[in-house]
Amino acid sequence: MRRHDFDPGRLVLGLVLLGGCLAYLAAARGWWHFPAYLLLPVLAGGLCVAGVASSLTLVVRRRRADRGEGGRAL
Repeated sequence: MRRHDFDPGRLVLGLVLLGGCLAYLAAARGWWHFPAYLLLPVLAGGLCVAGVASSLTLVVRRRRADRGEGGRAL
């Protein structure tokens, strides 16, 4: 199997969505109560953070590829 590059944006996005799912599961089971209107802005903020992480990763990889440090150009 071919190795793939590490993508921090996808990691952040996965953790944010997993956290949202766990929050809803905890609320459904009665373990934790939170205002439902609060979760949507938190998820939107997490999506923004994931986008910034992906953008920074792309910039770093392109600079490494331009310098010839063994990075792959996208």
